[in-house]
Amino acid sequence: MAVPEVIPIAYEPRHRTEAIGHYAEGQFLGSITYAFPEGYRPDDGWEEHKRLYAVLHTFDAEGRYRDSDIWCAGTWAEQQRAPHGQDSVLARAQAHLAKLLRSLPRRRYTDIAIRPFRLTVDGVLFGMLTGEDEGEPWAELYPDRLGFGPPWDGLYET
Repeated sequence: MAVPEVIPIAYEPRHRTEAIGHYAEGQFLGSITYAFPEGYRPDDGWEEHKRLYAVLHTFDAEGRYRDSDIWCAGTWAEQQRAPHGQDSVLARAQAHLAKLLRSLPRRRYTDIAIRPFRLTVDGVLFGMLTGEDEGEPWAELYPDRLGFGPPWDGLYET
């Protein structure tokens, strides 16, 4: 069995796929995720390299990638220095994603199905990549590290 041309993602409220669905122009996938730049190997000072992003990818009705809004709210180090309140890195990322989602006309949260795509922003890989894992077809959302595979029911593994 191969990776399907269009990969289903199940909408799960209060979980990591809670910000996905359809809107007037197609489909959307939103998330808040920490990421390191590609190739970075954590060492002393890694906290300054681990960045928190508010991400909104959009797709047409057939799941073809359209565009992304990717915004860095700050670093893990900043979040640890001020972990609470509206000025925390996490609160800023949540507020930014909420603003992006509100901008989508006729937004409704539901399952989606998207085609593989990839882009790099700030040296960080974003996208839905496909391949094999231990001989099995596999798709993975980066940098979120949500894995999708047979039976291709839209549920993810971490």
